[in-house]
Amino acid sequence: MPELPEVETVVRTLRPLIVGRRILNAEFGQLRILRGLPVETAGALAGQKIKAIERHGKFIAIRLERGYLTVHLGMTGKLLVNADRTKWTHAIFTLDRGVMIYDDPRQFGRIEYGLELPERVAALGPEPLEVSSDEFARRLKERRSPIKAVLLNQAVVRGVGNIYADEALFRAGIRPRTAAASLRRDRVEKLYHAMREVLADAIESRGSSVSNYVDAEGRKGSFQLSHRVYRRTGEPCVTCGGKIKRIVLAQRGTHYCPKCQK
Repeated sequence: MPELPEVETVVRTLRPLIVGRRILNAEFGQLRILRGLPVETAGALAGQKIKAIERHGKFIAIRLERGYLTVHLGMTGKLLVNADRTKWTHAIFTLDRGVMIYDDPRQFGRIEYGLELPERVAALGPEPLEVSSDEFARRLKERRSPIKAVLLNQAVVRGVGNIYADEALFRAGIRPRTAAASLRRDRVEKLYHAMREVLADAIESRGSSVSNYVDAEGRKGSFQLSHRVYRRTGEPCVTCGGKIKRIVLAQRGTHYCPKCQK
Protein backbone atom coordinates (compact mmCIF):
# COMPACT_ATOMS: atom_id res chain seq x y z
CA MET A 1 0.00 0.00 0.00
CA PRO A 2 1.38 3.44 -0.89
CA GLU A 3 2.40 5.23 2.30
CA LEU A 4 3.10 8.87 3.11
CA PRO A 5 6.20 9.31 0.87
CA GLU A 6 4.53 7.63 -2.11
CA VAL A 7 1.28 9.59 -1.74
CA GLU A 8 3.25 12.82 -1.25
CA THR A 9 5.13 12.10 -4.48
CA VAL A 10 1.89 11.48 -6.36
CA VAL A 11 0.49 14.77 -5.05
CA ARG A 12 3.63 16.68 -6.02
CA THR A 13 3.59 15.28 -9.56
CA LEU A 14 -0.14 15.86 -9.98
CA ARG A 15 -0.08 19.46 -8.70
CA PRO A 16 1.41 21.17 -11.80
CA LEU A 17 -0.64 18.96 -14.11
CA ILE A 18 -4.16 19.42 -12.72
CA VAL A 19 -4.35 22.51 -10.47
CA GLY A 20 -6.15 25.25 -12.39
CA ARG A 21 -7.75 22.76 -14.77
CA ARG A 22 -11.52 22.34 -15.03
CA ILE A 23 -13.28 18.97 -14.88
CA LEU A 24 -15.43 18.64 -17.98
CA ASN A 25 -16.68 15.12 -17.36
CA ALA A 26 -16.24 12.20 -14.96
CA GLU A 27 -16.93 8.52 -15.70
CA PHE A 28 -16.90 5.63 -13.23
CA GLY A 29 -16.64 2.10 -14.58
CA GLN A 30 -16.35 0.20 -11.28
CA LEU A 31 -18.78 1.12 -8.55
CA ARG A 32 -16.76 -0.66 -5.87
CA ILE A 33 -14.17 2.13 -5.83
CA LEU A 34 -16.75 4.94 -5.61
CA ARG A 35 -18.41 6.08 -2.37
CA GLY A 36 -21.59 7.58 -3.74
CA LEU A 37 -23.75 7.29 -6.84
CA PRO A 38 -21.91 7.59 -10.17
CA VAL A 39 -24.42 9.85 -11.95
CA GLU A 40 -24.76 12.20 -8.98
CA THR A 41 -20.99 12.30 -8.39
CA ALA A 42 -20.26 12.97 -12.07
CA GLY A 43 -22.87 15.73 -12.09
CA ALA A 44 -21.41 17.38 -8.98
CA LEU A 45 -17.89 17.33 -10.47
CA ALA A 46 -18.74 18.56 -13.96
CA GLY A 47 -17.63 22.14 -14.56
CA GLN A 48 -15.70 22.46 -11.32
CA LYS A 49 -12.23 24.00 -11.30
CA ILE A 50 -9.43 22.28 -9.38
CA LYS A 51 -8.14 24.78 -6.84
CA ALA A 52 -5.50 22.74 -4.99
CA ILE A 53 -4.32 19.25 -4.21
CA GLU A 54 -3.13 18.21 -0.77
CA ARG A 55 -2.14 15.07 1.13
CA HIS A 56 -3.77 14.03 4.40
CA GLY A 57 -1.85 11.01 5.64
CA LYS A 58 -2.35 8.41 2.91
CA PHE A 59 -5.34 10.27 1.41
CA ILE A 60 -5.24 12.60 -1.59
CA ALA A 61 -7.59 15.58 -1.25
CA ILE A 62 -8.32 17.46 -4.47
CA ARG A 63 -9.91 20.76 -3.46
CA LEU A 64 -12.48 22.03 -5.94
CA GLU A 65 -14.51 25.25 -6.16
CA ARG A 66 -17.18 23.41 -4.17
CA GLY A 67 -15.96 20.59 -2.00
CA TYR A 68 -13.32 17.90 -2.20
CA LEU A 69 -12.59 14.90 -4.36
CA THR A 70 -10.88 12.51 -1.94
CA VAL A 71 -8.87 9.52 -3.15
CA HIS A 72 -7.30 6.63 -1.25
CA LEU A 73 -5.07 4.48 -3.44
CA GLY A 74 -5.62 1.29 -1.46
CA MET A 75 -3.17 -1.49 -2.35
CA THR A 76 -2.71 -0.96 -6.09
CA GLY A 77 -4.41 2.31 -7.03
CA LYS A 78 -2.78 4.84 -9.35
CA LEU A 79 -3.73 8.35 -10.38
CA LEU A 80 -2.19 9.01 -13.79
CA VAL A 81 -2.37 11.93 -16.19
CA ASN A 82 -2.54 11.44 -19.96
CA ALA A 83 -1.83 7.72 -19.64
CA ASP A 84 -3.22 4.87 -21.70
CA ARG A 85 -6.36 3.31 -20.31
CA THR A 86 -6.22 -0.32 -19.24
CA LYS A 87 -8.73 -2.98 -18.21
CA TRP A 88 -8.14 -1.71 -14.62
CA THR A 89 -9.11 1.90 -15.39
CA HIS A 90 -12.13 2.46 -13.16
CA ALA A 91 -12.49 6.26 -13.27
CA ILE A 92 -11.81 8.81 -15.99
CA PHE A 93 -11.73 12.56 -15.38
CA THR A 94 -11.70 14.56 -18.61
CA LEU A 95 -10.15 17.97 -17.97
CA ASP A 96 -10.11 21.09 -20.11
CA ARG A 97 -6.51 20.13 -20.78
CA GLY A 98 -5.63 16.46 -20.50
CA VAL A 99 -7.20 13.44 -18.83
CA MET A 100 -6.67 12.01 -15.33
CA ILE A 101 -7.43 8.32 -14.83
CA TYR A 102 -7.68 6.06 -11.81
CA ASP A 103 -6.26 2.55 -12.29
CA ASP A 104 -6.64 -0.12 -9.61
CA PRO A 105 -6.18 -3.86 -10.36
CA ARG A 106 -7.23 -5.03 -6.87
CA GLN A 107 -9.93 -2.39 -6.40
CA PHE A 108 -9.17 -1.66 -2.73
CA GLY A 109 -8.90 2.08 -3.33
CA ARG A 110 -11.75 4.56 -2.87
CA ILE A 111 -12.92 7.79 -4.51
CA GLU A 112 -15.39 10.10 -2.79
CA TYR A 113 -16.82 13.56 -3.41
CA GLY A 114 -18.23 15.77 -0.66
CA LEU A 115 -18.53 19.39 0.36
CA GLU A 116 -16.14 18.71 3.26
CA LEU A 117 -13.35 16.22 3.82
CA PRO A 118 -14.77 12.83 4.86
CA GLU A 119 -15.02 12.46 8.62
CA ARG A 120 -12.60 9.51 8.63
CA VAL A 121 -9.99 11.74 6.97
CA ALA A 122 -10.56 14.79 9.17
CA ALA A 123 -10.32 12.59 12.29
CA LEU A 124 -6.84 11.25 11.51
CA GLY A 125 -3.91 11.98 13.81
CA PRO A 126 -1.36 14.73 13.10
CA GLU A 127 1.13 14.68 10.26
CA PRO A 128 4.38 13.02 11.39
CA LEU A 129 6.40 15.71 9.61
CA GLU A 130 4.50 18.45 11.46
CA VAL A 131 3.73 17.04 14.92
CA SER A 132 5.90 18.37 17.75
CA SER A 133 8.15 16.04 19.73
CA ASP A 134 6.14 16.79 22.90
CA GLU A 135 2.85 15.87 21.24
CA PHE A 136 4.39 12.73 19.73
CA ALA A 137 5.68 11.69 23.17
CA ARG A 138 2.27 12.33 24.75
CA ARG A 139 0.53 10.17 22.17
CA LEU A 140 2.94 7.28 22.67
CA LYS A 141 2.63 7.50 26.46
CA GLU A 142 -1.10 6.82 26.12
CA ARG A 143 -0.53 3.51 24.30
CA ARG A 144 0.48 0.20 25.85
CA SER A 145 0.49 -1.64 22.52
CA PRO A 146 3.76 -2.61 20.79
CA ILE A 147 5.41 0.45 19.28
CA LYS A 148 5.17 -0.99 15.75
CA ALA A 149 1.38 -1.27 16.09
CA VAL A 150 1.19 2.25 17.51
CA LEU A 151 3.09 3.74 14.57
CA LEU A 152 0.65 2.01 12.21
CA ASN A 153 -2.32 3.48 14.08
CA GLN A 154 -3.48 6.39 11.91
CA ALA A 155 -5.14 8.02 14.91
CA VAL A 156 -1.69 8.46 16.50
CA VAL A 157 0.09 9.88 13.45
CA ARG A 158 -1.22 9.73 9.91
CA GLY A 159 0.59 8.30 6.91
CA VAL A 160 3.16 5.93 8.44
CA GLY A 161 2.75 2.37 7.19
CA ASN A 162 4.61 -0.92 7.34
CA ILE A 163 7.71 0.09 5.40
CA TYR A 164 8.48 3.29 7.25
CA ALA A 165 7.55 1.98 10.68
CA ASP A 166 10.13 -0.80 10.24
CA GLU A 167 12.75 1.59 8.89
CA ALA A 168 12.19 4.24 11.59
CA LEU A 169 12.38 1.68 14.40
CA PHE A 170 15.65 0.35 13.00
CA ARG A 171 17.18 3.83 12.81
CA ALA A 172 16.04 4.48 16.38
CA GLY A 173 17.36 1.13 17.64
CA ILE A 174 13.99 0.09 19.10
CA ARG A 175 12.50 -3.40 18.90
CA PRO A 176 9.04 -3.51 17.30
CA ARG A 177 7.47 -5.39 20.27
CA THR A 178 8.47 -2.76 22.84
CA ALA A 179 5.41 -1.26 24.54
CA ALA A 180 5.03 2.34 23.40
CA ALA A 181 4.19 3.64 26.88
CA SER A 182 7.34 2.06 28.34
CA LEU A 183 9.75 4.02 26.17
CA ARG A 184 11.93 6.54 28.02
CA ARG A 185 11.73 10.10 26.75
CA ASP A 186 15.22 9.95 25.23
CA ARG A 187 14.22 6.89 23.19
CA VAL A 188 10.97 8.55 22.12
CA GLU A 189 12.98 11.57 20.98
CA LYS A 190 15.27 9.31 18.98
CA LEU A 191 12.29 7.62 17.32
CA TYR A 192 10.69 10.99 16.60
CA HIS A 193 13.74 12.17 14.68
CA ALA A 194 14.23 8.77 12.98
CA MET A 195 10.62 8.76 11.76
CA ARG A 196 10.90 12.24 10.30
CA GLU A 197 14.30 11.52 8.80
CA VAL A 198 13.25 8.32 7.03
CA LEU A 199 10.07 9.92 5.67
CA ALA A 200 12.02 12.92 4.36
CA ASP A 201 14.64 10.65 2.78
CA ALA A 202 11.95 8.55 1.12
CA ILE A 203 10.17 11.61 -0.28
CA GLU A 204 13.47 12.82 -1.71
CA SER A 205 13.82 9.44 -3.44
CA ARG A 206 10.23 9.64 -4.72
CA GLY A 207 9.03 6.76 -2.54
CA SER A 208 9.53 3.01 -2.53
CA SER A 209 8.46 0.95 -5.55
CA VAL A 210 8.27 -2.48 -3.91
CA SER A 211 5.13 -3.44 -5.82
CA ASN A 212 3.41 -1.52 -8.61
CA TYR A 213 3.62 2.01 -7.17
CA VAL A 214 4.42 4.79 -9.67
CA ASP A 215 3.85 8.54 -9.53
CA ALA A 216 1.29 10.44 -11.62
CA GLU A 217 3.59 10.34 -14.63
CA GLY A 218 4.25 6.59 -14.37
CA ARG A 219 7.73 6.85 -12.83
CA LYS A 220 8.92 4.49 -10.09
CA GLY A 221 10.52 5.57 -6.83
CA SER A 222 13.98 4.45 -5.70
CA PHE A 223 13.93 4.41 -1.89
CA GLN A 224 13.55 0.62 -1.91
CA LEU A 225 17.27 0.57 -2.74
CA SER A 226 17.92 2.23 0.64
CA HIS A 227 15.82 -0.04 2.85
CA ARG A 228 17.86 -1.25 5.81
CA VAL A 229 15.45 -3.87 7.18
CA TYR A 230 12.18 -3.95 5.26
CA ARG A 231 11.89 -7.16 3.20
CA ARG A 232 15.53 -8.02 3.93
CA THR A 233 14.80 -11.18 5.95
CA GLY A 234 17.95 -13.26 6.45
CA GLU A 235 20.19 -10.65 4.85
CA PRO A 236 23.07 -9.07 6.80
CA CYS A 237 22.34 -5.96 8.84
CA VAL A 238 23.96 -2.89 7.28
CA THR A 239 25.24 -1.89 10.74
CA CYS A 240 26.31 -5.03 12.59
CA GLY A 241 26.28 -7.77 9.96
CA GLY A 242 23.77 -9.91 11.87
CA LYS A 243 20.78 -11.42 10.10
CA ILE A 244 17.58 -9.43 9.69
CA LYS A 245 14.63 -11.21 11.31
CA ARG A 246 10.98 -11.24 10.28
CA ILE A 247 8.03 -11.65 12.65
CA VAL A 248 4.30 -10.96 12.34
CA LEU A 249 3.10 -8.09 14.51
CA ALA A 250 -0.25 -6.32 14.30
CA GLN A 251 -0.99 -8.74 11.45
CA ARG A 252 1.84 -7.26 9.40
CA GLY A 253 5.19 -8.66 8.41
CA THR A 254 7.74 -6.86 10.58
CA HIS A 255 11.47 -6.71 9.95
CA TYR A 256 14.20 -5.83 12.45
CA CYS A 257 17.77 -6.51 13.57
CA PRO A 258 17.87 -8.42 16.90
CA LYS A 259 21.35 -7.05 17.67
CA CYS A 260 20.85 -3.38 16.82
CA GLN A 261 17.29 -3.00 18.10
CA LYS A 262 16.79 -3.41 21.86
